[in-house]
Amino acid sequence: DVQLQASGGGLVQAGGSLRLSCAASGFTFDDYAIGWFRQAPGKEREGVSCISFSDGSTYYLDSVQGRFTISSDNAKNTVYLQMNSLKPEDTAVYYCAATSTGCIVPKSDFRSWGQGTQVTVSS
Repeated sequence: DVQLQASGGGLVQAGGSLRLSCAASGFTFDDYAIGWFRQAPGKEREGVSCISFSDGSTYYLDSVQGRFTISSDNAKNTVYLQMNSLKPEDTAVYYCAATSTGCIVPKSDFRSWGQGTQVTVSS
């Protein structure tokens, strides 16, 4: 019943910005956390950021701290990832997923993986 869809990716030059959106349907945020993940070719999927709606806490991968910001518009059931000062190493397919057990949980606890959105950062 829970469905998530990531969008907003594209091609951008290094130093540029993109805003990704994660639209949720079939549930409300009250009992969930939403995480952003990314996967580059030949690499494992890694967690980028997460927002917990139980207490509003946010978390970031060290390499994106200070450049990326996660936020939500609860009325629209949408979570955003604002990505600034993009680097070529940020190139990946970005996904969002949900968990009912908070942000500090194993990656396998996240569910409802949607279709990812491609982010490509050129030099």
